[in-house]
Amino acid sequence: MSKKVIEVAVGVIKTGSKIFISKRHESQHQGGLWEFPGGKVEVGETVFTALKRELKEEVNIDVLGSRELQIIEHDYGDKCVRLIVHIVDKFAGEAKGLEAQLCQWVEITSLNNYAFPAANQAIIDKLHTEMS
Repeated sequence: MSKKVIEVAVGVIKTGSKIFISKRHESQHQGGLWEFPGGKVEVGETVFTALKRELKEEVNIDVLGSRELQIIEHDYGDKCVRLIVHIVDKFAGEAKGLEAQLCQWVEITSLNNYAFPAANQAIIDKLHTEMS
């Protein structure tokens, strides 16, 4: 039986050379690791609608525009995810954690200093490529 693939809208929130990241709660899948905010695309939602909803709920910003960076499919063994990754550089509001999660702005060049879920390494690699 094939595993269900969970579609996830991921926002790489960017201002200048900095990216906003948050730390997953220990109780979550891949808990304790850093991530780019986002969440599950619900039935009947577009990726952009899901991205706007999740980033408002999680980090308090209103997404005004985004562009697709890449799509990543990853099998963690216990679940498969399809990450639809968007660069979010047009937004209103001040990014901050609304779910009691640690959050911070970091330089793109420093992203490798943080532990991310395996699927996120491709995002970091792509951001480094875009910079050079």
